[in-house]
Amino acid sequence: MAWDEWKQIKNDVAAQRTDSMRLNQLAPVAGGGGAPDLATSPEKKQAAAKAINDHLEPDVERYGKHATESVKAVVKELGARDGYGWDTSGALKKAHKTWEQQVKALLGRLASEKHALSRTGIDFRNDDIGIGSQLAPPSPIDEY
Repeated sequence: MAWDEWKQIKNDVAAQRTDSMRLNQLAPVAGGGGAPDLATSPEKKQAAAKAINDHLEPDVERYGKHATESVKAVVKELGARDGYGWDTSGALKKAHKTWEQQVKALLGRLASEKHALSRTGIDFRNDDIGIGSQLAPPSPIDEY
């Protein structure tokens, strides 16, 4: 096969290529599928990340510490004196350990959500660039 013949075959195949989308069904008469369009608002995501950073995380830490101080005082008050104490003291200590683990998990989750909200705009932009490059016509360099 000669070079010119190979080039002609490639051009014929490229001419038959379509970059269009084919739907398997029509949209309902009212239009759309009933679901809202995919949309993103970088400003709202940044505002949510700021609210987590400025309010939620500090409040969770503050109230978590407040609970710790209160529980320690109650455990001490109900603790053993002269060999006697309330069973509630030990149970409260155990419950507070679980509370501290949950506060720590919540703070971790808030940090994760804050990070995800901050990165979403970048991720959407990178996705758009990637999809755009896939849909772009082939480069003349690809022809050789």
